[in-house]
Amino acid sequence: MKIQILGTGCPKCKKLAEMAEKVAQELDLDYEIEKVTDIKEIMSFGVLGTPGLVVDGKVLLSGRVPTEAVLKDLLREKAK
Repeated sequence: MKIQILGTGCPKCKKLAEMAEKVAQELDLDYEIEKVTDIKEIMSFGVLGTPGLVVDGKVLLSGRVPTEAVLKDLLREKAK
């Protein structure tokens, strides 16, 4: 599973990256995390608000940091 965190490095982006790492480990997923900080690359996903979460090329959320429970549900669903 490829998890991409879209953002320029703001506190919310860092928080989402930390949460994604924690949740992926808790779910025992086979994953890699990539932080995408280039504005043009972020916009290529169609994301206008950061942070953004992309899993295996699909944007799952943008413009907010979800709760850990919501993030866990999103990653668990994508892992199926």
